[in-house]
Amino acid sequence: MAEPAYTVPEFRQRTAEEGTEEYQRVSANVGKGLAVIEEELHRMRMATKAKVESLNIQMEVKDMMRRRPEYLDDIPKMPDFLVALRPHTVWEKMPVKLFCTVQGNPRPILKWYKDGVPVNPLNAPGKYKIENKYGVHSLIISRCAVSDTAEYSAVATNQHGTATSMATVIVKRPSGAGESCHLGLVPHLTEIHASKLEVTLLDRFHVTFGVEGGSASLVCSMVVVPDLPNIPPLAQWYRDDKLLKPGKLAEMSVCGSSARLTLPHLAKDDEGLYTLRIFTKDGTAEHSAYLFVSDATPSVAGAPGAPMSVKAYDVNADFVLVAWKPPNTVNEAPISGYFVDRCEAGSDTWVQCNDSPVNVCKYPVHGLSVGRSYHFRVRAVNKAGISRPSRKSDKVTAIDAAESERLQVIKIHGKYDIVIRDDDLEGVPSAPGKVVATRNTKSSVFVQWDAPTHLKHLMGYYIDARVVGAKEWFACNHKPFKHNRFVVHGLVPGESYVFRVQAVNLFGLSDESQESSPIAVEPALATPSAPYGISLLSSDGSSITVAWKSPKHCGGSKVNAYYVDKRDADTLVWKEVNLAAITERVCTVDNLTEGTFYEFKVQAGNMAGVGVPSAPSSPMKCEAWTMEQPGPAYDLSFSEVRSHSLVLLWKAPVYTGAGHVTGYLVDMAKKGSSDFVTLTQEAVSTRFLQVTGLEEGETYVFKVRAVNAKGVGKASSLSDPVCAKALPGTKEIVAGVDEETGDIFLSLEACEICETSKFEWSKNYKPIGDCPRVAMTTKGRTSRLSFTNPDKDDLGRYSVVVTDTDGVSGSHTLTEDALNTMLELSYAIRHPVVPLKHGLNYEILPKGHVRFWLQAVKLSPSVSYRFIVNDKEIKSGEGFKISHDVATGVIQMVVENFTRANEGTYTAQVHDGKAKTQSSLVLVGDVFKVALREAEFQRKEHIRKQGPHFSEYLYFTVSEECTVMLACKMANVKKETSFHWFKEDDEIVPETPPNVMSGACALPIPLFSRKDQGVYKASLSDDRGKDVSVFDISGQVFDDIINAIAQIAGASASELVLQCTPEGIRLQCYMNYYTEEMKTSWKHKESKIASSEKMRIGGTAEMAWMQICDPSDKEKGHYSIEISDGVKTHTRTFDLSGQAYTDAYEEYLRLKAAAFAEKNRGRVVGGLPDVVTIMEEKSLSLTCTVWGEPTPEVTWFKNEQEVASTEHTKVMFDGGKFASLVITKVTPEDSGKYSINVRNKYGGEFVEITVSVYKHGEQLPEPKMGLPKGATPASTPVPPKSPAPPSKTPTPTPSKSQTPAPSMKSPTPGSTPASTPGPKSPTPGFKSPTPAPKSPTPTPKSPTPTSRGAKSPTPPRFMKSPTPPRK
Repeated sequence: MAEPAYTVPEFRQRTAEEGTEEYQRVSANVGKGLAVIEEELHRMRMATKAKVESLNIQMEVKDMMRRRPEYLDDIPKMPDFLVALRPHTVWEKMPVKLFCTVQGNPRPILKWYKDGVPVNPLNAPGKYKIENKYGVHSLIISRCAVSDTAEYSAVATNQHGTATSMATVIVKRPSGAGESCHLGLVPHLTEIHASKLEVTLLDRFHVTFGVEGGSASLVCSMVVVPDLPNIPPLAQWYRDDKLLKPGKLAEMSVCGSSARLTLPHLAKDDEGLYTLRIFTKDGTAEHSAYLFVSDATPSVAGAPGAPMSVKAYDVNADFVLVAWKPPNTVNEAPISGYFVDRCEAGSDTWVQCNDSPVNVCKYPVHGLSVGRSYHFRVRAVNKAGISRPSRKSDKVTAIDAAESERLQVIKIHGKYDIVIRDDDLEGVPSAPGKVVATRNTKSSVFVQWDAPTHLKHLMGYYIDARVVGAKEWFACNHKPFKHNRFVVHGLVPGESYVFRVQAVNLFGLSDESQESSPIAVEPALATPSAPYGISLLSSDGSSITVAWKSPKHCGGSKVNAYYVDKRDADTLVWKEVNLAAITERVCTVDNLTEGTFYEFKVQAGNMAGVGVPSAPSSPMKCEAWTMEQPGPAYDLSFSEVRSHSLVLLWKAPVYTGAGHVTGYLVDMAKKGSSDFVTLTQEAVSTRFLQVTGLEEGETYVFKVRAVNAKGVGKASSLSDPVCAKALPGTKEIVAGVDEETGDIFLSLEACEICETSKFEWSKNYKPIGDCPRVAMTTKGRTSRLSFTNPDKDDLGRYSVVVTDTDGVSGSHTLTEDALNTMLELSYAIRHPVVPLKHGLNYEILPKGHVRFWLQAVKLSPSVSYRFIVNDKEIKSGEGFKISHDVATGVIQMVVENFTRANEGTYTAQVHDGKAKTQSSLVLVGDVFKVALREAEFQRKEHIRKQGPHFSEYLYFTVSEECTVMLACKMANVKKETSFHWFKEDDEIVPETPPNVMSGACALPIPLFSRKDQGVYKASLSDDRGKDVSVFDISGQVFDDIINAIAQIAGASASELVLQCTPEGIRLQCYMNYYTEEMKTSWKHKESKIASSEKMRIGGTAEMAWMQICDPSDKEKGHYSIEISDGVKTHTRTFDLSGQAYTDAYEEYLRLKAAAFAEKNRGRVVGGLPDVVTIMEEKSLSLTCTVWGEPTPEVTWFKNEQEVASTEHTKVMFDGGKFASLVITKVTPEDSGKYSINVRNKYGGEFVEITVSVYKHGEQLPEPKMGLPKGATPASTPVPPKSPAPPSKTPTPTPSKSQTPAPSMKSPTPGSTPASTPGPKSPTPGFKSPTPAPKSPTPTPKSPTPTSRGAKSPTPPRFMKSPTPPRK
């Protein structure tokens, strides 16, 4: 049913009429007299007074814990107004704020007066509000009336005097509403000033932590009304109550939406309490937070932090006194002194002022130039090193100061002038007194201490802290703090700490104070904040059921009571509903009047007291609900809030309608949007829903509608806005098994916790409570839910919520598979087994020993074990060694003599405390045979290595020259050790004897080929023993060697070179080494060439060749050779076509003709001697065999004159084969030089014989060689031809010196040998005459051959070949 709207009575509306007249009219209408009103006002005044007193006490405590530091001058001062009151003229019913700033020492007490009468806020509750924040005093007058027009004064008083500031407030009534007082002028408010803007601070900067050298920004967003771009709010920034000015070290900006302070170059000088003060229409809006700046990482480990607050005093023309504050030393070595540096303004060059460290925080700098400006900085020194430099001081100009007062100047060690006061000579201050730490917030602690007995010009204090149980201290502040109370921020919630304090002056740090008592980081105890969100759940005409939400702040103690008040919506009188505390957040209020509207308010209480009441609820009408649909669900809350998901929970409606609730619909919208989306297509039966697909950082609101058989009921009140973002450090629930007890548990470690926090576990989001199936334990931040006897009934979704936190929660779904896995692990823990990394195994040791071993994950020193072989336990003794190593978990048994008797089954049994295990190994059959062979081999190897032996057996390598080297390495040799090489049992004696002492020997095998196959053996022996290495070069080993050679030879192969021969055209490839066993193939136009009569393939040790016999045009084309090494193929190519082929073919024809002529020329085959000695009267017969085709002509000469056939000298030529010269009865005149000339048309040969004739009885004469002996070839002229053009194919240089330089053309010998010139000497030319067959006179000075068997020279290239040209 639709609920009628409630109409607010006229007397509660804000109108222009006087409030008193309105109140009297309403009082008359409702029949209540002035006495009732006065009684109610008196009761409210008393309650307000009691509440104000309670608030004042709380404010005092809060001020004690959070009061920011204030730096006061040491000189006593009477009160003085820095900012005086200013007059205001305002409209009626508008607020006005008077504010001023006053200073003095001691701090003045300020009182407010109106026309000389003290202003007491308790006399007019809600009318006046007096504030004092950080030295700014303010008086706020709410809803000004004309009667508030007066002269207001602020009187400040301390023991040294009184100061007064006054201002007039004029309240104007709009025209027509009555006359104004005093001047009767309408205030002129048309001109807008920054101080006239209404400013509300929104997102404020928090406590900030920075590091030296970094940067920090403090930002505060705000709402400005009106938002005028050309008139930004007037904002001021303060550090420790000192106004900051914009500059390089402090950048300030203000716009309509935010005020920002940026510190781009942080130093410890920047540490302090920062305050943003914005001037508004009602006075000022302020916010403060502390900025901590820690030391940067030192350049040297253990070096101190940088000094700070470097300033120059007592500026003079010849020196400046520089002073600074010392850094805190927590875990570093004490400071032994300081270095002071200076640099001229505008320069980056720093000069150290003192040669040795100064041990006080003051130093006079001398040697300054008059009129120049300087900056100064300081570095601290300890035994570890030098600190980073401090921030440089402000610029100082070296000139005489205006005042003449100087401080005392004394000498230290007669060397340094130090400016100090007499009372400064007392040294460091004494240690501070008792340190007391109290609770402040969930991440901070309020620390206060007693001042030292001897202050000695105290600069401030350093506060240190450490976690209880830890050894290391850490600094809480990095800049001396002047007052003896400090709020330490950035602590871990729930952790316990102790604190200590040190005092600081110019001589350094005092001794540490005594440590404070341990304190846990928890919020300070206070009353809870107000409940909120009062909603109507049900109404039956005489009662109303309401619910509300818990206070956002519990005050550090559990909320254990709620108190509800009610009132008629048309009255101002509240009545208590319950005298006894309500523990639940639902209350049914009875004895109500049907049809009347009621308002409710709720107060929460804890052990600190009752908190402030909530805001009144909206008016609720008491009437009977008759609708069939259910009422609203209530108490919407969140759990497990993450970046993209959360769980929404709610409670069932109190009013169910015509039937029970069957489900719920959940709607969601982004904050500020009215577009709700239904998340469930069908109603869910549970009272929770996991919402997924959220945007990280986005804020959402939810509402829930209950459903029954009659339809969808009223929607619940909107939930609180929730941001989809997990808390920092959030952890999830972990399922595990206790390693000691074997219990299965779920555990959550909270990222934050407080003293009042509790872990509330649920199953399927229903509280578990006291259940025998589970047990809940909590230790520190961790809560554990242990299962007593888990089974399938324990499956489900478990969740836990940590109360009194910012939503710390988590969930975990326990599945059947996970439970079974944990049950197995639990059984293993409760019935422990020694876990093994490796089961029983064996390995063969070098001496042939066999080691049986297993490795456990962990062993205790009390472990026991035994080995069983074939059902017989083995004890450590002869032949067996049993041991273990606790560190590695290895248990082993070594069998020293492993034989066939050791075949069988091996078992190791281990007992370690309650745990035990065993592992077996079956070593029989083939497995045992393999182990036995390996053991015997290792035993033999051990024996072999006792004498000279090969550490590396024979292996082969191939050098760059393609020489195969058989190499081996030896060990345990001596000078007497002999080494021998064998092939097929035949000893090989290398040219270089092997040197066994070098540890390696090699046998070179040059020009390796198939003939080198065989079994090679290296023998090593001396008196200690013998060792042999065998290497069989055959089969695959031979192929591997050939491939290794091919790899090197292929890489060294030259490009193909063309070489012409009489048989054809030859292509040659030079390389380091070639053998026919190498895998080479020749290709013509990509087709493989097989060796044949036409294509002949061969090679030498230096090259591979392919010859084209009797070439023709079809042999033109691209040729290549491929050399394969089994992995890579090396290819070389030649293009035999075009001009290259033409030139090669012509050269081939020329060489072929020359070869033909050489083959068929005339020549002397044999039979003639070189020298003949004969006695006179004897007969001489010179006979020889000649050959030539056609049959040659034969001519004999004596002393170069042709010999004619006579009776004394007969010349014969029989059968064209045998030529002879017979001299009968020789005489001395027959002595001389004889020669025979054999020739035909292809050429001839000239052979000489020396004949000596001596008389009978004479001594045998020496042969006289009148002319050089030898055969002079005679050539037959050949018709000339055109010379062939040179080849264009480049000729590479062969890789070896002995390789002849290849050429495309065959080498041509000289045209003729050396000859003696003469008129009839045959001269080669175009037409060389052929000698007549029987020339009577030989040609004089015939050419002399260089050797007896000299051949006819090859015809010159311009001669035509006798072979007819090809057609």
